[in-house]
Amino acid sequence: MAINWTEADIEKVVASVLKNLQANPVSASEKAWDATGYEGRKFVGVYSDMNDAIEAATQGYKAIRAMSLEEREKIIAVIRDLTRKEAPIMAEIGVAETKMGRVAHKIAKHTLVADKTPGTADIVSTAKTGDYGLTLTEMAPFGVVGSITPSTNPSETVICNSIGMIAAGNGVVFNPHPGAIATSNYAVDLINRASLAAGGPRVLVASVVKPTLDTASIMYKHPAIRLLVCTGGPGVVRSVLSSGKKAIGAGAGNPPVIVDDTADIRKAGKDIIDGCTFDNNLPCIAEKEVFAFANIADELIDAMIANGAYKIDRATADRLVDVVLEDKKNPKTGVISKVISRECVGRDAKVILAKIGIHVGDEVRCIICETDFNHPFVQEELMMPILPIVRVKNIDEAIDLAVKAEHGNRHTAHMHSKNIDHLTRFARAVETTIFVKNAPSYAGIGFGGEGHTTFTIAGPTGEGITSARSFTRYRRCVLSESFRII
Repeated sequence: MAINWTEADIEKVVASVLKNLQANPVSASEKAWDATGYEGRKFVGVYSDMNDAIEAATQGYKAIRAMSLEEREKIIAVIRDLTRKEAPIMAEIGVAETKMGRVAHKIAKHTLVADKTPGTADIVSTAKTGDYGLTLTEMAPFGVVGSITPSTNPSETVICNSIGMIAAGNGVVFNPHPGAIATSNYAVDLINRASLAAGGPRVLVASVVKPTLDTASIMYKHPAIRLLVCTGGPGVVRSVLSSGKKAIGAGAGNPPVIVDDTADIRKAGKDIIDGCTFDNNLPCIAEKEVFAFANIADELIDAMIANGAYKIDRATADRLVDVVLEDKKNPKTGVISKVISRECVGRDAKVILAKIGIHVGDEVRCIICETDFNHPFVQEELMMPILPIVRVKNIDEAIDLAVKAEHGNRHTAHMHSKNIDHLTRFARAVETTIFVKNAPSYAGIGFGGEGHTTFTIAGPTGEGITSARSFTRYRRCVLSESFRII
């Protein structure tokens, strides 16, 4: 049974997890795990050769195709149960392997996936009758889906995608991000254990021990792969979309926040910090830059500080730029550009501040600073708890700058306001897949908000908030001049 999360529920989950971890500390680094197994248990469905993985997923597809919707749902029910039970393990491995995020928040994300990822109920047939008979339209599987998954939400994405793809009747083969192989493959093994426990095939989804560009290329070209689904950065999304196959691409975003002078400023300050710092800003929907009306900016900053933000001045912010953004030279053109430092992505605010000699405690969750629009913190999607604030004169300037900062990704945007005209104007102008009003960003994926969840938000290809039906193709069956009973 799905849970409708409230903000109070989220705070209770996180508080409970933190209390449990403090009482029973477990270090994932002390456990015996790698890309092939966990504590002596060999992962099922993980292969050294991508071709073998695709063959295994093909056999899984044949098995799931022969099952009824009820049988598929039994497998999904066990996946949900194991995900809830083993969320702490996956969260610990995820943080230890990637060095990103927070264990408590990753546990909460796995719980969200278990509770609010749609299953077979999302697969709905439609019928149309008329003078010429009956036409039935059904959602059919593609076959074997090739899925590219990220390091930011590795096991969450594997499980969320698997539930939807299995509900649709597909087999799945994963090519995980190289920085999160063990975490991703743990989730693959979990899916297969659930399948076997529920009477399904031993290998329903598959993966590889060492994902590379070569294994991805094999996946793109293999004739058994009928659909490609990519959750990642611009480069890998472009490669999938140029594969020549049907593809779903979930790309990057740079979500702006507008706060006008009609908003509940204290609530806005808390909501923005809560959303920005959730799993240290790794979710692609998280608040990345704020455009605040000048007449309420000071009050908003005070509210942010009261909720765990640490304000730095502009000179310090400029010093921090050189730490979190590194110079990278293009080998072909010789042009030097700024790229995000992997040493800072998803790290705690105190860890980032320590790199410039500022030492703070765990109470500091976010680094805030006032900047102008052209500052790198505004223009780059950092994926770390750093939040630039730009003062604006009015709603016209706020919308103009926020739309520009979003860079046309059409991913996610946020606004805190009680002015329905302002809210409507911004929503129309920014054209994002997700638009969150007066709430933390995570409400946009069902965490403290209504609606289902996903970690594959397909803006570039238009599927939006993906679910089981996103991984189907429509088939029509026509019975002419019969079965019209009216």
